[in-house]
Amino acid sequence: MPFPSLLERMTAAICAGDAEGAAACFTPEGVYHDGFYGEFSGRAEIVRMVRDLFYRDARDFEWRVSDAISDGRLGYARYEFSYVSKIPCSEGRRVGFSGVSCCELENGLIRRYGETFERAPVLVRLGFSDERILKSVRRWAELK
Repeated sequence: MPFPSLLERMTAAICAGDAEGAAACFTPEGVYHDGFYGEFSGRAEIVRMVRDLFYRDARDFEWRVSDAISDGRLGYARYEFSYVSKIPCSEGRRVGFSGVSCCELENGLIRRYGETFERAPVLVRLGFSDERILKSVRRWAELK
């Protein structure tokens, strides 16, 4: 499957709540590194991430991918992502952001998915307190 189609399939599955469909876009030992929740290895963990984290904290996902390119080994794409928060204190707020998806590919599937975007502005739009935002930023800095 061409990389743009594979990425569209993964993002559409996540937006539809199809955790198994999203995980099927990955190799059996594939890794999804989410900018907020961290790293999940293997299809079962990717399913758990989508079901137990994404849909616990948000609803009404919209994910638009553009400019996807790949050499068959690596793939990159720009995206616009938004959702409605289900998190207490920000419930009902729609937030969105732009980012870049970075994928390592193997045999037509995703071996590793990562993303780059500005996290702190999303937390501001969610209405998080300054100290909660700073705590998150410090935690992300320690992981680098």
